Amino acid sequence: MPPRLNPSPETLVTRAWVDYALLDSGDGRKLERYGRHTVVRPEPQCFWSPRDPAAFDAADAVFDPTDEDESGRWRFAGNPVDTFPLAWRDVRFTSRFTPFRHLAFFPEQAANWEWLDGRIRRLRSSSAKGGSANKNAPKVLNLFGYTGVASLACAAAGAEVTHVDASKKSVAWARENAELSGMADRPIRWIVEDARKYAAREVRRGSKYDGIILDPPKYGRGPTGEVWRLFEDLPGLLRDCAALLSDDASFLLLNAYAARISGLSLSHLMAEATANRGGVIDWGELALAEDGPDGRAIGLSFFARWSA
Repeated sequence: MPPRLNPSPETLVTRAWVDYALLDSGDGRKLERYGRHTVVRPEPQCFWSPRDPAAFDAADAVFDPTDEDESGRWRFAGNPVDTFPLAWRDVRFTSRFTPFRHLAFFPEQAANWEWLDGRIRRLRSSSAKGGSANKNAPKVLNLFGYTGVASLACAAAGAEVTHVDASKKSVAWARENAELSGMADRPIRWIVEDARKYAAREVRRGSKYDGIILDPPKYGRGPTGEVWRLFEDLPGLLRDCAALLSDDASFLLLNAYAARISGLSLSHLMAEATANRGGVIDWGELALAEDGPDGRAIGLSFFARWSA
C-alpha cells in the first residue's frame, strides 16, 4: 500500500532557545545570537529592511564572503574567537567559526531534532507497553551526520545510533560533542565512510533500522575521493535507505539545502522509495523566526519525511 502524501506543505519554524536566537534580518543579512556572541551572516533572501540597523554594526563577529562557494572570512569586533560551547536540551556541543559562514551546526534543524526526539520516545514507550525488550533502544542511522547534534539528540531520547560521515574531522568533532554531552558511553557507532557505500553494504548485509536521517549536501567528496552530487545520487541512496527500514520502522527523514530543489519534489521522491510501506509523508521547509511576537521567518531548507 502506498504512503499517503499530505496535499499541503508544512513550515517547521525554529524559534529562539537559551543558546540561540535570530535577532533581526534585512538588507541581505541576518543578525543572530549564539550563546553570548552576536553574529552577522549573509542571507540574500532577506529583501526587507532590518528593524535595528545599528545592532548589526555592534555585532561581535561578521562573515565577509569572498566567492560564490559560501567561503569567506570572519571579522571580529574584539579578540578573535575560535570555539565556544552551546546546548540544545540535553545535547552539548562546540560551535566553531568555520570558513563556510556557518558555525558547525545549523540552528534551523532544531525543528527536526524536536520531531526526532518525539518519534523515538513514542517508539520506546509503545515498545515497552508491548513487552518487546529488544525494541527498548530503537536503532537509528544518521547519514551525513556532520558534527553529530542530531545523533546526540536521538541518543538522548534513548536510541542506539549509527553516525556516518565522510569527513574524519567532522566525526572527530561529533565524538567530542558526545564527550561534552556526557554521552560517551551511549550506544553510538562513529563511522568515517562514504554514505552511499555504507548504505549499500548494509543492504547486502540485511541490516535494519527503526529510523533513518538523511541530510546530504549538494556536493561533496568521500574519504577516498568519491564524488557526491545531490541530483544524480540521491534517488539511489534513498532507495537503499527505504530498504534498510525494519518492518515496524518509525521514520525516514530527508533534508536538503539545494537551491533548485523543493519540499514537493522531495516528497515525490520519498513516495517512490517507500511505495509499499503505507504511512504518511509530510513535506515542506525549515525556517528560522526572529525573536519576538511579530518576528519574520526565513525559509532555509526543504524536507520530506515518511512516518509509520
